[in-house]
Formats: sequence, structure tokens, C-alpha cells
Amino acid sequence: MRGHVLAILCFIGLLFPETARADELRPAYIELNQISQNEWELLWKASANSLLGHQGEVIIPDICEPGGAADRRFVAGNVLTRQSLDCTGPLAGKSLGLKGLELSTTDALVRISPLGEDTQTLRLTPNAATTTIAQKDAIANVAWTYTVIGVEHIVFGFDHLLFVLALVLLLKGGWLVAKTVTAFTVAHSITLIGSTLGYLSLPSQPVEAIIALSIVFLAVEIVKAQRSDNPEILRLSERFPWIVAFLFGLLHGFGFAGALAEIGLPQDAIPMALLTFNLGVEIGQLIIVAVAFAMLALIRRFQQSWVQPTKAATSYAIGIIATYWFIERMVA
Repeated sequence: MRGHVLAILCFIGLLFPETARADELRPAYIELNQISQNEWELLWKASANSLLGHQGEVIIPDICEPGGAADRRFVAGNVLTRQSLDCTGPLAGKSLGLKGLELSTTDALVRISPLGEDTQTLRLTPNAATTTIAQKDAIANVAWTYTVIGVEHIVFGFDHLLFVLALVLLLKGGWLVAKTVTAFTVAHSITLIGSTLGYLSLPSQPVEAIIALSIVFLAVEIVKAQRSDNPEILRLSERFPWIVAFLFGLLHGFGFAGALAEIGLPQDAIPMALLTFNLGVEIGQLIIVAVAFAMLALIRRFQQSWVQPTKAATSYAIGIIATYWFIERMVA
């Protein structure tokens, strides 16, 4: 019995390292726009609840000097700072960074827009809090940056992760799971693109609450399927999983759109950013599916009797976490 419990706790511990709220992928954002030959405008924002929001500071290139006092405001839960810079030459080859990023757990997106040149999209991380500005293909930078953001958002956006994981636990067969996850991707892509481009809109609080409720629904379905007196009789979510995933995916797309709005989109490369963000989300989903299947296969190989208790315990954990999110979002 002790072995059963240990295996279950290890499985849950690996899958749920923390119970963060949904769509918490809110990297800091730095933008440098050239106004004239020597004048640049610096804009940067960070979540007001984060370490960066209190202690963060942009490390400007050494050829630049502040052109006046910074304008610092609180806007929609973020600290937004604007400042004019006087720079004596091109920024290419110079260093730019974010002080305090090395102490945080988030990333920072950087966009640099020189007059008459390609816009650069760069990314700072806690392990690389400074970067060198270079003249690169803007489209390639956007594609890579937003692909990585998409992967991170599904892997570290815990409500979307739990939804995909619940599908793995509910369904039998890798091909069926892959098709269902793809239906989920198609659906959330529709509402993500529609919302981002301004064609669709729903208030964020009820959307986030229903997203949590969709995870609770799948957790209940898993438990009921395991307790069924006649396993041959499939539940609705087992018979038509792609329909369930598609319908819930439409709601998850609004959640993605809200997170992407926090991150920001390059106005001159919105189609590429959306395409590669969705590609990154799909890659992240497939990573989750592969890891979950591999862990279940290992448990099945070494102790077949642990599989069902592990699935049951994981399902209850998913349901408890999602229920907490639902209540939290309803009363927020």
C-alpha cells in the first residue's frame, strides 16, 4: 500500500509542481522606438504584483542617456514606464538588459524599432538578462520568439496543461488523444485569432471561470468512467472526445487571447506572431501528451496494479485544483 501511495504522490508531484493560476505567463515587455536620429522612446511594463514591477530597471545601451524624468504609471495591473532617451549613434552591437530579471521566474520580450530598418524581437530570460542588439531578420526573430512563448504558455499555463492531461487520462490510445488535442488546438486558434483581431470578445472573468469548470468536468468524467459497472458503455466525452475538446477549446482560446494581450503583439508582424504562437502551443501540447504517456507506460511496466490508483489520484488532484480556481475566479 505504501508503494502505491508513493508512486501516486511522485506522479502528481511531477505533473503539478505548483498550482499557479491560469494564464500567468506575463513576461515583462520592453520597447525601444526611434523618434529621430538621436531620440528614442523607451516603454517598458511589468506586472505590478511581480518583483520586476517593484525593483526592475531597464539597462539601457551605454551610448544612451535619459532625456528627462521617467513617467511611471499603474495601468490594468501593470507598472508602465515611459522615458525619452538621447542616443549618440546606432544601437546595433550595444547591450540592453533588465536589472532584477535574474531574480525572477519570468521572461522579458524586447522590441527595437529603428527608423528605416527591420524591427527586432528579442527575448531576455533569468539566465540571460542582457542581450546584444543586432540587425537580424525581423520575421525570423518574431517566429522564434512567439513559438517559444506558445510552448511555454501551454507547459506553464497550468489550467491548459491540466485540460490536456485530463484528456490523456480519459481516453485510450495515442492516436485518439492526438486527434482530440488537435481539435482543441483548432478551436482555441479560432477564438484566439478572432479575439486578437477584434472580431470576438467575451469578458475575461466568466471565461476564466468556465475554463476551470471545463477541467472539473473532465476530472469527473475520468472518475465516473473508472467506476462504471459496464466499461463497454462509453460516456459522451469518450464517444465524442473531439467535440468536447473543440467546444471547450473555443473558451480556452479567449484565455490564450487574454494572455497574449498582456504579452503584446508586433503590429508589423501580427499574422506571423499568431501563427507561430499557435504552433508553439501545439508543440507544447504534444510534449505534455508524450510525457504523460511515458510516465503511465513506466508505471504500467513496473507495476500494472498501480495504473488505476495513479489515474484516480491524479484525477482527484486535477478536480480539486480546478475547483479551487473556479471558486477563486467567481469571487475575484
